Amino acid sequence: MKPSRAAWIAGVAAAIALPFVYRDPYHLHILVLILIWSFAYTSWSIMGRFGLVSLGHGGFMGVGAYVTALLWNHLGVSPWIGIPLAMAAAGLLAVVVGYPCFRFRITGHYFVLVTLALSGIVLQVITATRDYTGGSLGYTPNRTQGSQLLALQFDDKLTWYLIALFIWLSGLLIWRAIDRSMARHAMEAISEDEDAAAAAGVNVTAEKLKITVVSALMTALAGALYCQYQMFISPDTVSGISVSLQMVFAAIVGGLYVSLGPTVGAVITILLAETLRIGFGTNAVGWDNLVYGVLLVLFIIFLPKGILGSLTERLKPQRARSYRAS
Repeated sequence: MKPSRAAWIAGVAAAIALPFVYRDPYHLHILVLILIWSFAYTSWSIMGRFGLVSLGHGGFMGVGAYVTALLWNHLGVSPWIGIPLAMAAAGLLAVVVGYPCFRFRITGHYFVLVTLALSGIVLQVITATRDYTGGSLGYTPNRTQGSQLLALQFDDKLTWYLIALFIWLSGLLIWRAIDRSMARHAMEAISEDEDAAAAAGVNVTAEKLKITVVSALMTALAGALYCQYQMFISPDTVSGISVSLQMVFAAIVGGLYVSLGPTVGAVITILLAETLRIGFGTNAVGWDNLVYGVLLVLFIIFLPKGILGSLTERLKPQRARSYRAS
């Protein structure tokens, strides 16, 4: 067995065993948040690593969270059905926005602006339909009077930790599957030169759209799970430009081209937010976004491959020398 695979197995086993050994509720809560947001950041990096910089993922996450909650509260639709419907809605939204952009070669900063508009539109719709969504005051899914499993509402944080761990691992597997597929080579060719890729037989529009839809579906799932875990959502926490920027920051800081990079970014963002909340309370509202912006500029200038990406890059020469010596 390869050392890297053995390390992965040992790490997963340790992660599964951790909550059974150490069950502090607050620390389990932080771990659940890190895992859910890691999945969301991984979904953004699936697009971002190929040059598709999106500021609309806050919109996809908001659709996933609010559609699931609204279906449960108003129609009594179980989240087991509501979540796939919310993901389908986010996927449809990705097609509606993405297809014209890719078909008519809207790229670069123009694509960023389109996705920024998407995020703003979703935020405005949530705020404007306050009679149904609660608007800026937030929205709370109804507590179930029956089966917790059917309603996907669990009081035990251990259960949520295991669910979040499974989702996080699924995100890494999806990232790995794309990384090893032909889609990766096609998207790398497209990111280098669309015309050359098209001349070589790559369907540029279809390849871009596939990656975008996969990313949107994963982001919507993250939003729905966050809603079910927190049992409260608001436009500021699951939608809008601030959430999109948070995803960009975490993926770039952790390492955009490494599968565990977004996870490192999630650890940084969640711990930063908790440190500011505990240390400064309500006086630090909005400070995390300010810190994200400053750190993002610094990392882009001095550490463009992120923390984990830079560490991996530095270890490569050492591995090569060890291999030649053996």
